[in-house]
Amino acid sequence: MRVIVVGAGFGGIGTAIELHRHGFTEVTVLEAASGLGGTWRYNTYPGAACDVPSHLYSFSYAQRRNWTRLCSPQDEILRYLREVASDYQVDRCVLPNSKVVSCSWDDRRCVWTVRTEDGASREAEAIVLATGQLNQPALPRIEGLDSFAGHSFHSARWDHDYDLRGKRVAVLGTGASAVQFVPEIATRVQRLSLFQRTGNWFLPRGNRAYPKLVRALFQRVPRVQQLRRGFMFKYMEALTATIRHPSTYGRLAALRSALFMRWQLRDPEVRRKAWPGYTFGCKRVLFSSAYLRTLQRDNVALVTDRIVRMDPAGPVTEDGRTHEVDCVIYGTGFKTNDFMFPMEVTGVGGHSLREAWAGGAHAHLGITVPGFPSMFILYGPNTNTSGGSIIFFLEQQIGYLRQALQHIQSSGAAALDVRADVETASDREVQSRFEGTAWTMCDSWYRNQAGRVVANWPGYMSEYRDRTRTLDPTEFQLYYRAEESERQGEPAGAV
Repeated sequence: MRVIVVGAGFGGIGTAIELHRHGFTEVTVLEAASGLGGTWRYNTYPGAACDVPSHLYSFSYAQRRNWTRLCSPQDEILRYLREVASDYQVDRCVLPNSKVVSCSWDDRRCVWTVRTEDGASREAEAIVLATGQLNQPALPRIEGLDSFAGHSFHSARWDHDYDLRGKRVAVLGTGASAVQFVPEIATRVQRLSLFQRTGNWFLPRGNRAYPKLVRALFQRVPRVQQLRRGFMFKYMEALTATIRHPSTYGRLAALRSALFMRWQLRDPEVRRKAWPGYTFGCKRVLFSSAYLRTLQRDNVALVTDRIVRMDPAGPVTEDGRTHEVDCVIYGTGFKTNDFMFPMEVTGVGGHSLREAWAGGAHAHLGITVPGFPSMFILYGPNTNTSGGSIIFFLEQQIGYLRQALQHIQSSGAAALDVRADVETASDREVQSRFEGTAWTMCDSWYRNQAGRVVANWPGYMSEYRDRTRTLDPTEFQLYYRAEESERQGEPAGAV
């Protein structure tokens, strides 16, 4: 069975490893960039790091005892992923500079044709879309965005050749990326204007390098790493509980956050501007012990007036003021609801995935979509986590799709497709679980314009593990190639 994987981040590399370990040797990983790494290859801004501890933000079967600190920086995570790919000899499966533009299903032959930007096409019996949710930079919808005469770039495509020293800089956006790079650049620039739409809830993040004694303990006592991973798993599940139960656990977490923020924000005016006006956990809770203090530096201004347009000199706010700057950095996040788009994906009968998702992305367990046989999505709809490790979710999804491919082989079929009634019921149940949670109590990137939560899983990591542990064959229909069906005297297609 030929399998094409789109994307060589954690999901794509993890898929190649799992399939190779179970005898699937015809695996090709197509990567748009010049090498593997996914989001950790692109996001190289100053201070880039993960806010999930590395012993949980890593594959369970490829643990490391040599992490330099609790939450690893970008270069260390990228190095880890490269090492794992090399250790399991799947780096040779990666074809770089291969941006996929379309995937189309052949009803008669039961194969996928995958086309890349360079005009090449490849066929496979199954495809895995491992493009993730946080891979396409988003720019704000501001009038005259292209009219700015100075230098500009997105934080996910950081321009390291541009020297920020002594410059007047505007940063648009105060999300997870800005929280990391703003403290790093504030000490270099002449003046930093930070434009904020809404404030954030914060929790402390101590992330100093481990002392030699602690590193020696991790290296020489294997059980320590296992205990740390188990503890952090439960801690993250507790964070999810605060979001699921905003009126009880959530209030306690909000109190903890408020005390920390008041302690950090000594300037009452800055505190007023930076304070969030929504329920704890509705948007992503941020971890930093440096950002709020940075807002009170003499050369930093927190601007909460709405930007109405961009002039050649800089952003113009609704109070009529032009903020003259030399450089604009867009810390405005990603097109999270686009998933694999603008890639064109067509399934049974030429039906478009874009049309199937017109009302919002949906998939059974975030992995399979009716009408798209043997297509599997990693980090798909409703599989993001507000309090956990996406690597844990990816491992469960990869094990699930591997079982699906094994079921195809053992049954003698050509492909399988999740039943429409199963996926509909699954989606309805997932959406119902958001009622009463913090996720529905404000607008965020977790939701689409209609208010549907399309990004996040509504429960705990342990629940997702239990639901994906064993594939249920009765939830799927099998597809047979036309020639095989004709030999059996049956119509081609699904049975």
